[in-house]
Amino acid sequence: MKSLVLAEKPSVGREIARVLKCNNKAKGYIEGNNYVVTWALGHLVTLAEPDNYDSKYKQWRMEDLPMLPEKMKLKVIKQTSHQYQVVKNLMNRNDINELIIATDAGREGELVARWIMDMAKWKKPFKRLWISSQTDQAIRDGFSNLQPGPVYNNLYDAAVCRAEADWLIGLNVTRTLTCKFNAQLNAGRVQTPTLALIVNREAEIKKFKPVDYWTIRADFGDYFGDWRGNKDGKINDYTKAQELEAKFKGQPGIIKDIKTETKSEPPPLAYDLTELQRDANRRYGWSAQKTSSVLQDLYEQHKLVTYPRTDSRYITNDIVPTLGIRLKAMGVGPYMSLVKPLLGKTLKPGKRFVDDSKVTDHHAIIPTEQPLNLSVLNEDEKRLYDLIARRFIAVLYPPFKYDQTTIITEIAGEKFISRGKVITDRGWRAIQAGISDKENADSDAEPEQTLSQHSINEQLAVKKIKINNHKTKPPARYTEATLLTAMEHSGKFIEDEELRESIKGSGLGTPATRAEIIEKLIRTSYIERHGKELIPTSKGIQLVDLVPTALRSPELTAQWEQRLTNISRGKEKKTVFIADIRQDTIDLVNVIKTDTSSYRADNVSKTKCPACGKNMLLVNGKRGKVLACPDRNCGYRQEENEDIFSRKGNSRATQRLIAQYSDQEELGTSLGEKLKAAMEKKNSG
Repeated sequence: MKSLVLAEKPSVGREIARVLKCNNKAKGYIEGNNYVVTWALGHLVTLAEPDNYDSKYKQWRMEDLPMLPEKMKLKVIKQTSHQYQVVKNLMNRNDINELIIATDAGREGELVARWIMDMAKWKKPFKRLWISSQTDQAIRDGFSNLQPGPVYNNLYDAAVCRAEADWLIGLNVTRTLTCKFNAQLNAGRVQTPTLALIVNREAEIKKFKPVDYWTIRADFGDYFGDWRGNKDGKINDYTKAQELEAKFKGQPGIIKDIKTETKSEPPPLAYDLTELQRDANRRYGWSAQKTSSVLQDLYEQHKLVTYPRTDSRYITNDIVPTLGIRLKAMGVGPYMSLVKPLLGKTLKPGKRFVDDSKVTDHHAIIPTEQPLNLSVLNEDEKRLYDLIARRFIAVLYPPFKYDQTTIITEIAGEKFISRGKVITDRGWRAIQAGISDKENADSDAEPEQTLSQHSINEQLAVKKIKINNHKTKPPARYTEATLLTAMEHSGKFIEDEELRESIKGSGLGTPATRAEIIEKLIRTSYIERHGKELIPTSKGIQLVDLVPTALRSPELTAQWEQRLTNISRGKEKKTVFIADIRQDTIDLVNVIKTDTSSYRADNVSKTKCPACGKNMLLVNGKRGKVLACPDRNCGYRQEENEDIFSRKGNSRATQRLIAQYSDQEELGTSLGEKLKAAMEKKNSG
């Protein structure tokens, strides 16, 4: 008898097959003496479409909403049905006595496998491979420690709840908005509150009116000091600043206090996915999606880093004995001199890095034991690996230490503050030299300078008093780095203190989904990238006003994410969650139905739809700009520069139009008559 191993992707399946010594390749699987390894192509099975429940849902009509199937159905995805059939046939083989789930070790990976098992009616025993890296040793260790499949039933329940909630909320709200406003509008439980963050920030920027304020700086010769007659040294009245300047002129400075403190700055925490995406955006200008893509190659193809889609910045105690091996494997090229001081001693990292209680499914992203060969990496892979490698080494280095000296100098009884720093041990900062994060600098802190030796009560001549004019600045537009932070910590936008505390640690989406949410907002023309900044479009701003208040707030979706986490940990029942989601769906649909707002598209082109005659909209397509009919019942689309009546475009575009409308009798006029009329109009013009 043999075990059937189900991986999520062909590339992972081939690697597992190699480690398990499966050499007989067939279409869609690889077989060996003890194992048969096959794979999905991402999802092979998904939730059924509305018209799979009732043919009336083929048309989008307000009277049919909300759609609330009693039991959610599954269907095989048409595009990958060939591979599903391969997996199903293998599951039905008499010599297969168990299944080993080897899909990605997380909520979505569990869903990929379980839906296939459900659809294929798998009834035999199954086990779970749960690994955090793709190295040969990790795969071998994982197969030596397979877990019973039912151990992960709660994780599967959470995954199903997430999928069904997205179907119920997303499809119903999208259809209701589209029918209500006769425009292609879509909304979702995570997408919409994320968009609302960007729209609200833009509104704050537009409403912002800069206000002047002034600061005063004194030059004492070999150092300077900033007036601190109030908490932040800002003066809102220029007359007051002038009065102080006159008061100080001709007066000496007297040193009233000199204080030197030894300070220590611990290393940063290791990376989770969100923090790595933030850093790559700040340093390289990368999108979150690009970081995820490059990271996946480092994990899956090169096997140089551990599982990417993690929300933890810590490792567990069982990883500590492997740290030396990992350092040795990566100790080449620019990292050789950095790891050398660590290899000669016993590593005993503290709670800042090792904390079992702060690791759930996967630990922080760190290098694997795979020997590093930089020559096989492309430039993007080298840059991202460098961030991970340096952060990993930095976490194991000693703290950054310095002596900070603060001098308080008085002029005419008013305090001036001066700060200076002397580094005594660069510690972990030596590892990340040149890539320090300037965004985290405190703009209100006193500027650093070199302070020479002085003594208390020393009197100094004041060389110069200068009034500096400043203006208050509007809030900064979101970048992907700052938006990821806002999504991760969405609780801070919730006014209710008790609720805010209850969802601490939750947020909008998960580390694995946030990048795709941002990309979807761009694809659907709700936001645009302007350099690093994310700016809402007119469509996005209008949508936030049109969706119900509950859906645009992070409060509702953050609660859902927290509940999904509770379900995965066995703290809440799936049935209770879904019942609440169904009621939320009813409420949201009713709010939109009774809304009296209006929507105005600002991307209307001069091109007429050849099917119904309406002016088409210019929208983003997968391969560039696309012209789309605004009428949902029509739905005609064509490439921006494609002329349906030209010799070049006529055959392709006309055939597509015929295929698109040949079965839509509800249009009232035959397609042939529409095309004939449109062509006559074109020729006569």
